[in-house]
Amino acid sequence: MSNPTLPASAAPTPAPLNLFERYLTLWVFLCIVAGIVLGQLLPGPIQAIGRMEIAQVNLPVGVLIWVMIIPMLLKVDFGALGQVKQHWRGIGVTLFINWAVKPFSMALLGWIFIRQVFAPYLPADQLDSYIAGLILLAAAPCTAMVFVWSRLTNGDPIFTLSQVALNDTIMVFAFAPIVALLLGLSSITVPWDTLLTSVGLYIVIPVILSQWLRKRLLARGQASFDAALAGIGPWSVAALLATLVLLFGFQGEAILQQPLVIAMLAVPILIQVFFNSSLAYWLNRHVGERHSVACPSALIGASNFFELAVAAAISLFGFQSGAALATVVGVLIEVPVMLLVVRVVNASKPWYERGAAVRRNA
Repeated sequence: MSNPTLPASAAPTPAPLNLFERYLTLWVFLCIVAGIVLGQLLPGPIQAIGRMEIAQVNLPVGVLIWVMIIPMLLKVDFGALGQVKQHWRGIGVTLFINWAVKPFSMALLGWIFIRQVFAPYLPADQLDSYIAGLILLAAAPCTAMVFVWSRLTNGDPIFTLSQVALNDTIMVFAFAPIVALLLGLSSITVPWDTLLTSVGLYIVIPVILSQWLRKRLLARGQASFDAALAGIGPWSVAALLATLVLLFGFQGEAILQQPLVIAMLAVPILIQVFFNSSLAYWLNRHVGERHSVACPSALIGASNFFELAVAAAISLFGFQSGAALATVVGVLIEVPVMLLVVRVVNASKPWYERGAAVRRNA
């Protein structure tokens, strides 16, 4: 993953995805298989893990989520907030998409597809839970993977870093109210105590710890910081995969009974990704922003902080909930869909720049 502290003039040449990033969909599929098999062969141990909780927070998963999230937040330099004004138009477009469009459009798509189109084919007692999972997924803007997508489009690294830092700051305060509002509008009971606990455990505390650790590591030099990130990267990957295995260990029976449920949940997620990325890309062109800003803006507007969404879904609704399954579907389709968006914005650069130039000169 690119160094997010690089100055704009030192933007790196796009590098290929690493092994995990490139085959994320394959790893998730293998976790589905492994989880279902373990859930059928070892139901006792899987259920025992599910009962290890305090105040509705599952302790093993809580540890795994921290191991997942903290390395990603280490890459975020909140000092980059001072650079926000350099690209205020692109920042404004992304904030509009992330906080005024994306969660609400997902709630609408969830109602259309889960409560209407696919309702006869889904378990009736899980419809609300599926919608809740979709809302949780859309309410958490992407953090770590954005640096990958930006790199693959020659995105401005300063814009990408400042936008991620701003989004993460807003998420500390806005995630719980937006989720609560949309769950309420969807007639889903909001467990406020659990929601606020999730925000504290999976946003506030990891942000504080990661920034403290980042400061300590950078005090030893950039080389020490880079080496530490490289060292803990595999732990983050392992924690994600282990969490998915546990999730599908609990979800296995439901998936075997309804094998098309994943495909049906993927439909609103796919539409949401294409709609939000297209809207952000077009709006940036309309205001005359540079292509190197429009690309990460569109990609930030389309992708999700699925680690946080998974953690919140488990805390709020449990391992066996449709909400947890819906957030995992977001993980399953993240890489192939975002790579398609990357290809589209790269191929459309001449078209984009013609329109943006007209707007800048108007």
